Amino acid sequence: MTARSTRCTTAAKTRTSRLAAVAAIAVAGSMLLTACGDQTEGGSAEGTKTGAASNAPLFSKLPADVQKAGVIKVGTDATYAPMEFKEGEKIVGVDPDIAAALSKQLGVKFEFTSGTFDTLLTALPTGRTDIVMSSMTDTKARQEGLDDKGQKTGTGVDFVDYFTASTGILVKKGNPENIRSLDDLCGKKLAVQRGTTYEQAAKDQAEKCKKDGKPALTFESFPTDAEAQTRVKAGGAVADLNDSPVAAYIAKTAGGGNDFEAIANKTDAGLFGIAVDKKNTQLRDALKEALDAIIKDGTYKAALDKWGAADGAIPAAKINGGS
Repeated sequence: MTARSTRCTTAAKTRTSRLAAVAAIAVAGSMLLTACGDQTEGGSAEGTKTGAASNAPLFSKLPADVQKAGVIKVGTDATYAPMEFKEGEKIVGVDPDIAAALSKQLGVKFEFTSGTFDTLLTALPTGRTDIVMSSMTDTKARQEGLDDKGQKTGTGVDFVDYFTASTGILVKKGNPENIRSLDDLCGKKLAVQRGTTYEQAAKDQAEKCKKDGKPALTFESFPTDAEAQTRVKAGGAVADLNDSPVAAYIAKTAGGGNDFEAIANKTDAGLFGIAVDKKNTQLRDALKEALDAIIKDGTYKAALDKWGAADGAIPAAKINGGS
């Protein structure tokens, strides 16, 4: 059950756990994101070339319109280091590096545009983006287009699963509240990013605390994880729930490693997926084949190793493997 179902962390990232310079960006920079992302900067995946390359191994597998355009438009929330975050105006991280490897198989560039996480899926049916690649947890609800109350809000999406992560609990350095598990959060206040699986996790844990007869858990939701981190740092919340690689990255980089600690709950691992409109099965299948190819040739592993995210590697691509 991962946060971005999320989400990281800082723009440096948070979101994703993003590098020392990134950590600073996470807390301050992610505030610049707009609700729909139209005013945020974008960037192509590093290593891709402008235009189509018809001699690429899997170019012929792509839909004709994508072949003609020579680009796959990617929606992301670039505030989640080390998964996706900004270095200056460039979007970098695990996801852009995986996209760069996919680009070499498919022969088109991946063009990332950053927006607010909870609006990313709504851009797919409009054609503003072709895919969402943003540390998003593959869930049945998202596949079916259901909101947190089980109400139908859209047609849903298909996921090409490419990574796995568990819950990370980000607390202040020294862990003054001695938080070791989600159950230790009863009677406390959390900060989470809006629209992520961790917002739902906070709701579920609040119900569990109540059912177990423990003090009430409360939480506050923020547009970005960087804002949630800031709340924890300021003492307004005891913890921020996040994806494990992101929480670990933030703890390592924010304030030179002096601001936070990360506690991992490795029993609830969930899959991150590349989201594709359900009508676009040809693009979905091409992405799966390309992902299997980069897993086989080692460029997938190299992308994860670069950012210290090898623990999240999967042995093969899956379609809609989430629960």
